[in-house]
Amino acid sequence: MTRTRPAVPSRRTVTRAALTAAAALLLPTAAAPAARAASPRDLVLSLPAPTGPHPVGCHSAYLVDTSRRDPLSPELPVRELMVTVLYPARPASAPSPVAPQLPPLAAAVFAQAAPRTPLGLPAAGVDWAATATHSHPGAPVLPGRWPVLVYSPGGGDPRGLGTGLAEELAAHGAVVVLVDHPGDALAVEFPGTTAFRPDPVRPTVLRADPRDEPALWRTLVDARTADLRFLLDRLHRPAGLPLPPGLAAALDLDRLALYGHSAGASAVTAVFHADHRVRAAVNLEGYLDHPPTAPGAAPEPFPVTAEGTDRPLLLLGSERFAGRAELDRSWDVLAARSPGRVRRARIAGAGHWVFTDYAALLPPLARAGLLTPARRDALVGPLPPALAVPLVRRTVRRFLTHHLGATPGA
Repeated sequence: MTRTRPAVPSRRTVTRAALTAAAALLLPTAAAPAARAASPRDLVLSLPAPTGPHPVGCHSAYLVDTSRRDPLSPELPVRELMVTVLYPARPASAPSPVAPQLPPLAAAVFAQAAPRTPLGLPAAGVDWAATATHSHPGAPVLPGRWPVLVYSPGGGDPRGLGTGLAEELAAHGAVVVLVDHPGDALAVEFPGTTAFRPDPVRPTVLRADPRDEPALWRTLVDARTADLRFLLDRLHRPAGLPLPPGLAAALDLDRLALYGHSAGASAVTAVFHADHRVRAAVNLEGYLDHPPTAPGAAPEPFPVTAEGTDRPLLLLGSERFAGRAELDRSWDVLAARSPGRVRRARIAGAGHWVFTDYAALLPPLARAGLLTPARRDALVGPLPPALAVPLVRRTVRRFLTHHLGATPGA
């Protein structure tokens, strides 16, 4: 069994209640709310810049899987997805605009829902729509052959909350595809409406931690798994994808990896096990079993847990995650059945959401008095962003570079 190594000096853990209370983003109404007018005094948050040598381009795409109904809203006759593709771009001769972290209508839903989520985000005082990325829409693709990385976010999280790590990977020479899982993510903004979806923003159906509802949990993981497999199939037919000029030819799908956070990590690991087109995967604190369906029943392990893996897998957790005992139950079994192929590590002084952009966004809210220090520590931990963000980035990037091969210029 591989050993778990703390990445920084150990700190005490938080209580399970603190993180269970923050386990899912909730939206009490189905309609997209009107945006609250931003105040000039509202705090504008920023994301740490990527450290790689390449500028980052970005492109959002709308994909439709016509082979299945939507598993979370069966009245929808197809499964719609939104993705953002980040890629190494040519250096620009002049400054160009950058994309927002969240598209405007999704940001409006996020802002209005924030005070009613168990994450305890502030009702006012921050302009969620104003957070800028470091990615340039439509920037010319840097010629080359780039490894392809696909990211699935945590339960309830929009794909935009994985921007910082994705930009870091793209700036060091990779094409990164961020996936929204509609009905699961807090808010997904589509390019427009359809005959079966009259609103351009689709809110989440989650009302509580899905691990407390085994049937819902299984539906969510199965939906994410199907979303990812559909996306991988489309990536292997890149000529049919709505991509910027030159990007389809730059995809090196012989160097394909997946990474995900929480529920996204669960789905990513399941797909990784079943699809040998994927060379490596990173599980950022995702369970690898289904919760018991009745009191006293045993959890059901994922196939990867029961069988082990034959390819490289990083299991990266946080010290302060309240579900560690439950998580380790499946991680221990998988590691024991995969000698030499599973690496385990843990970010000490960090909480469950340290693997997302919240690691950089929540500490400024606490400094501004918009979030209590206790809430910040429960979500991302007390480890300062100046330590936490580079540590997560470096750990993930080095693992993927080692197993996918170095990229020219990286």
